[in-house]
Formats: sequence, structure tokens, C-alpha cells
Amino acid sequence: EAEVANTSVMEDQNEDESPKKNTLWQISNGTSSVIVSRKRPSEGNYQKEKDLCIKYFDQWSESDQVEFVEHLISRMCHYQHGHINSYLKPMLQRDFITALPEQGLDHIAENILSYLDARSLCAAELVCKEWQRVISEGMLWKKLIERMVRTDPLWKGLSERRGWDQYLFKNRPTDGPPNSFYRSLYPKIIQDIETIESNWRCGRHNLQRIQCRSENSKGVYCLQYDDEKIISGLRDNSIKIWDKSSLECLKVLTGHTGSVLCLQYDERVIVTGSSDSTVRVWDVNTGEVLNTLIHHNEAVLHLRFSNGLMVTCSKDRSIAVWDMASATDITLRRVLVGHRAAVNVVDFDDKYIVSASGDRTIKVWSTSTCEFVRTLNGHKRGIACLQYRDRLVVSGSSDNTIRLWDIECGACLRVLEGHEELVRCIRFDNKRIVSGAYDGKIKVWDLQAALDPRAPASTLCLRTLVEHSGRVFRLQFDEFQIISSSHDDTILIWDFLNVPPSAQNETRSPSRTYTYISR
Repeated sequence: EAEVANTSVMEDQNEDESPKKNTLWQISNGTSSVIVSRKRPSEGNYQKEKDLCIKYFDQWSESDQVEFVEHLISRMCHYQHGHINSYLKPMLQRDFITALPEQGLDHIAENILSYLDARSLCAAELVCKEWQRVISEGMLWKKLIERMVRTDPLWKGLSERRGWDQYLFKNRPTDGPPNSFYRSLYPKIIQDIETIESNWRCGRHNLQRIQCRSENSKGVYCLQYDDEKIISGLRDNSIKIWDKSSLECLKVLTGHTGSVLCLQYDERVIVTGSSDSTVRVWDVNTGEVLNTLIHHNEAVLHLRFSNGLMVTCSKDRSIAVWDMASATDITLRRVLVGHRAAVNVVDFDDKYIVSASGDRTIKVWSTSTCEFVRTLNGHKRGIACLQYRDRLVVSGSSDNTIRLWDIECGACLRVLEGHEELVRCIRFDNKRIVSGAYDGKIKVWDLQAALDPRAPASTLCLRTLVEHSGRVFRLQFDEFQIISSSHDDTILIWDFLNVPPSAQNETRSPSRTYTYISR
């Protein structure tokens, strides 16, 4: 029970000028103590004097009132300040979300709440009916989903594949369903995303196979895909274009006199490089040859083009930089020389051109001046593949390792070990690295963990996928799938989105021969 620990009256220094009406008691209760007040009986003419003060106070200007109250507060003790503070706090608070619509400013209230994430939006709906009304009439769940679709490629891709993109970005509210539809759609999207992530981690997928049926020598050296088609370059000198839905061959392009080793396409052209030492430019729609570039002395091993610039590299140890004004107007700008063996791969952006070679080095060049910048050393044998984006370079080598590099300082950030033979192809996005090797295996690695020096090496490989019966030559992937090609003359589509329910709880499907090897 509380007991009286001390009975002291906190008197003002000038009792005549500021008589106290309260006696303050310090009450001790266990480990804490609080200050409480016991009101004195009213003395004399306090009520009349108070009424008179209020009468005068009401006659003063606002500034005079403020000055008078400040003077009163300055004469009070700490306890009184705390009491006044507690009294003022709720008076100073404003429910602006409720108040704004009353002033005809619904759109401002909606705009403020539109910055909330899903958890906060759920909490806001429970504040009161008016907040719930602002959220509902402002279609804020719809706006949240639209914001995610605009900023996250996974959400954008999922909206297109699942079909709910048709309900987004409508200007008039009458064009779409009510807020409650989006309110219930959001958790379904989250569940879908969690399932996809789980499928990646556990290796659950639906597998489709394209048998390329090469004429003579078998093997698919390169590929690129979009939502409608897959374009592949084959060892038998041809380029085959496949319908991504039906997996039927739509077109075969012929003209190269050697294996098609590399390719890239956009909405207008396909550019290919071949062991016949030439680079050919094709119309992506008609398949017509638009241009043939004869420069390299040996096989063209890799190429990249973007924004009017193209870079090619060759077995002849050189790198060629081209100005690409149009499909028919491509001129040689500069030849970069410095590697001491075949240049197997190039990549570039506005700042750097990056090349890797059988001489075990990665070289960095200035895109604007074509001047040499630095060499990245570390691989023990020749380098077969790399990708470069922002500051990060990821490379694969015939020393069976993958290395991550900071391009600005040249430091090796991490070495990934696990492949048993040459690492032939590698790609990465914000979450994962996917690699393919001559051991026939595709490995999925955790990129963020690989960039964390504290992460144990044993946790970095998320999954190993084994289905190809030959060397893996090329792969590309996005949030939903990997597409790979091999010396076994097949293209495989590993679909992590449309996994049959029967496969969700199985590690082996009776209709296919999957082998999953964890780490």
C-alpha cells in the first residue's frame, strides 16, 4: 500500500504575490514515486477574483493574452508546468485526416495516406470510420498496388502474367472494381510472391524442353528471349526463332558459314557473331540480312549493343567498338588491344567497357574515350563469362570459380566455389546469381549474401539444378524463370511461377526426371 513518505508544502518564494491553493504530497509505492496534489479549501474571495481576472483577460488582444499567460507560467513551479503540459497536449493535437475533408480537401488527406505501406494502411483503416472512408473512396489499396507495379519488376511481371494489370491505371473510378477488390487482392499477390520465392529456394519448377534438331553438329551456343519468343544461335550455323508459348520453330535464319556463337536483339534487329569471323545484322521481323561486318580475323566470341554503341570481341585477342547509327550505318570507332589471349566476353554501360579473356584477366576501359582504366586479377585460369552492372562485375572461369568484383577499386569481393568444371555462363539481378557450367549443372546463388562478408560460404548456393545432359552454354533469367541452352542440343525453360500443385510437395515428378541437388 502507498504510504506518506514526506509531507512538505512546496511554497512559492513570494507567497503574498502567488498564494498556493494546493498542498503537494510525495507518495511512495514500491519502487516508484509520484507527486499528487490535495486541493486546499477555497480561501477568501478567490472565485470572485478569478471571475474578474477572466473578465479582464477576455477584453485583451490575443498578443496581450499570450504575454500574460507567459508571465503566469514563468512564475510557476516544475510540477505546475507538467500539469499544464498534460492539459495542453490533447488540445494541440488535430485529426487532420478527418479535418481536411470537412474543408473540402479530401484529395490532400488521400495524398497523405497514399504514402503508407500495407501494414500502416491496415492500421489506418482501424482508426475511425472517417479514416476508413478516406482510404476506401480514395482507392488507396489500388494506388498502393500501382505504386508497387511501377517500381518493382516482380510486381509488374506478376500483374501481366496473372492478368490483374487490367484493373490498374484506370483514370476514372467507374472504370474498375471498388476498393474492397484491391483490399482483398493485395494479400493474394503477397502470397503469390512468397510462393515464387519458395519455389526458387526449393528448386520447384515446371520444366519445358525444346529439342533443336540441329542438322549436323549439335549444340545451342547462345539465346535471348522475351514474352513472345526465344531466339537461339546454333552450332550448325543457323539462327532459330521459337514461339515461347507453343515452343514451335517460327523461322530459321541462314547465312553464317560458321557456328553462331553470340547474339543480341531488340525491337528492330538481331545482331549475331560467328566463328566465320563476321558480324551480321538481321531484320528481327522479316529475317532479312541488313548488314555484314567484316573486321575480326578470327571467331567473334561475344557482342553487346545499346544506345547507338556496339562492342564486339574475338578470338583474335581484340575488342572492336562500333558506332551504330542504324542497322545499315555501323562504323568502327576504335580497336582495343591489350589482352594476351582470346577475348571471350564483353559488357558495357555509359561509363565502362569490361572485357574478359583466356589470359586470366578482366580489363576495364573508358566507354567515352576507349582508354584503358585498370585490370582485375585473381582468376587462376581463363575467364569464360561475365556480367557488369553498376559497380558490380561477376565473372566465371575455367578455374571452376565465380568471382564478384568492385569495378571502381578492382577488389575481389567474394569467390563462389561449387561447380566442378568450367563456368561457361553467368547472369545476376538484384537477388540472385545464376551460373551454368560444363559440368551440366545450373546453380542459383544468393547475391545479397555473397556481398555480405559475414555470410558463411556454405549458405551462398541456394540450389543446384541438373537436367541438361551436356555442357551448359548460355542462360538468361528473370523473376519467374530460367532459360538455358546446352551442348545437348536443347533449350530448357525452368518455370518457377506456374508450378503444378502436385510438385509443390514433391521433389520428383513422375512425368519428368528431375534431379535436385541442394548445395
